[in-house]
Amino acid sequence: MPINMCSSQMRIQSIQRALHPFGFDELQSRLSTTITCGLRKPLRTRRQNDGVLSTEAIQAVQSLKLAAKNPSKLQHVFNSKINRLLKDDLLDAFAELQRQPQLDLALKVFEFMRNEAWYEPDHSLYGDLMLMFGKKKLIDQVEKLFTELTEEGLKPDTRVCTELIGAYLKVDMIEKAMETYELMKTSGCIPDELTLTIMIRNLENAGRDDLSAIVKNDCAEYLDAPEKFLKGVARKFGYERKRLDEVSKSQSTLVVSQENN
Repeated sequence: MPINMCSSQMRIQSIQRALHPFGFDELQSRLSTTITCGLRKPLRTRRQNDGVLSTEAIQAVQSLKLAAKNPSKLQHVFNSKINRLLKDDLLDAFAELQRQPQLDLALKVFEFMRNEAWYEPDHSLYGDLMLMFGKKKLIDQVEKLFTELTEEGLKPDTRVCTELIGAYLKVDMIEKAMETYELMKTSGCIPDELTLTIMIRNLENAGRDDLSAIVKNDCAEYLDAPEKFLKGVARKFGYERKRLDEVSKSQSTLVVSQENN
């Protein structure tokens, strides 16, 4: 078996164990299809501040970007600038690299932070990275981050489970998204409005009303006002579909006009 395939299977098994120790094979046998969808917009920065980076953080980010393609220069930046940043400035630089986005550099900074004396495993740090890598369809990296999170002693929470589900949907892996959703529930993680919205909108967009119905039924269990929530999702989803149809119609008209000319 190729090494990369073996590694991927090991990560998947680790994810399964982290969420729920049994019942996975039965669920997997019932679900098999594909989906096309998108992820939500990035959350605001995890830390509450005035949104202004310090001079040191700005210089660190700029230096990292300039040295990104040269390993020796990059290591020098870590030794001379990153190593001198205060905790808050380092977290600001980490968030800024994600915002730009400079994911490879953000991941290197995250690995650096994990070796700092003040570092403690944090769901939000992992969730932010999972969101960014998921948007880039780098599912292997998302799974790796999820596994590392559990290896550091953190129990998956609603946020990171939702990011994993969104990443699976982004790469057309609906069976993995549904498996994770079901295992999420049995492990004690409560789906929130974001989780349910991502599932419902993307399943319906793929024409999987059967699976969407399962998620909609769960709303009565997990939400205080399920009817109001579902009406809001349907209204927003209908508006977006209408807007997309108008854009598609406009593009088709433009193509016909160009052909006639």
